[in-house]
Amino acid sequence: MISKLENKIAFRYLKTRKKDGFLNVVSIFSFIGISLGVAVLIIVMSVMNGFRAELINKIVGFNSHVVINSYGKISGLKFNQDFDKLVHSYVETNYGEAVVIKENFTKGLSIRGYKPEEIKRLPIFKNNKNINNKLLGKTIVIGKELSFDLNLKIGDKILLMSPSGEETIIGNLPKQEIFEISSFYESGLIDFDRNVAFMNIKNLENLLNLDENQRNLEIYLVNPTEITNAKIFFTKNFPKNLVYTWADLNKPLFSALKVERNVMFIILSLIIIVATFNIISGLTILVKNKTKEIAILKSIGVLNKSITKIFFLVGFYIGLTATFFGVFIGVIFSLYIENIRSFLSEIFDISLFPEEIYFLSKMPAELNVNSIILISCCSIFATIIFSIFPAIKASKLDPIKSLKYE
Repeated sequence: MISKLENKIAFRYLKTRKKDGFLNVVSIFSFIGISLGVAVLIIVMSVMNGFRAELINKIVGFNSHVVINSYGKISGLKFNQDFDKLVHSYVETNYGEAVVIKENFTKGLSIRGYKPEEIKRLPIFKNNKNINNKLLGKTIVIGKELSFDLNLKIGDKILLMSPSGEETIIGNLPKQEIFEISSFYESGLIDFDRNVAFMNIKNLENLLNLDENQRNLEIYLVNPTEITNAKIFFTKNFPKNLVYTWADLNKPLFSALKVERNVMFIILSLIIIVATFNIISGLTILVKNKTKEIAILKSIGVLNKSITKIFFLVGFYIGLTATFFGVFIGVIFSLYIENIRSFLSEIFDISLFPEEIYFLSKMPAELNVNSIILISCCSIFATIIFSIFPAIKASKLDPIKSLKYE
């Protein structure tokens, strides 16, 4: 327990006085260093969490959450209570690749085929109520970015060449068909918009010579982030089919993001550790300046452990208040980071978060309570460690020798 006397003396030593000039500077730098370290760590972790969340939203908004790959006809869905809890919707699909030809321009294109009555279940088309009518006949839906690249508008026609051949009197030739552009889509990811198109599943199977018995099942979950349990459920219920998820398809990307996040945490934690080293310097100077007071306290019967507590509390209070101030600054900055980015971009006329590089229109930030608690605990723990040694040294001073040279 900490007594009132120990607390009172510790707070007295925290008050700045003119004769403690250099000591005050060291204490201020300790406070500022720890605060900045905590704030920067919270801001960076928030931005990285936000970037990951935005990336997941973009990916799961465009791709299905679970795919059951059919090697033969799917044996049938298990419509039970667990299925209904997990699944929001599902669609049959088939996909392949073709070459789009427009005048002198050629480009490889990934094509996904859906039934007209089912395509509106895709999250990317949830706001397009007439999308089912856009897949009737020889039509195709392409991304806006691709339309800009090829200078296309709705109603234009493009030639698609299939890698699957067809027999003619002069031999085997690639199959070619003309399709009319019925609509554009915009996913928010430029790579997808440039390289993926949608059409009627029957037209796709006819163009690419695909078997309708080899169709895949795309499943959209109620909660796409709870992907691990969902994969276990579908693997168990469809043991003869290959089951994979959006997390499997993007595993290298999210693994890299996780590694980068952990490395950034370690590197930025060094700012806090370096700042807490100043506490050792400050307490050592404080002990040297207060040698006479320490000797007097010991002479009137104050125990060594009380001396240790007094000087420990001085360092601990500096670290604790600096940590809380850093958390406050970090949280406020994270909440208004987009406004700050926009303000700085306008003032200095520079692009701080270019959309063409990051594929995001604004700087994302997502505060995570667990991260904030972890950062605060690390900062306070470092403060405790670096406050103990000078405090123990203060308690070991010999009062007779101290008073002798004063």
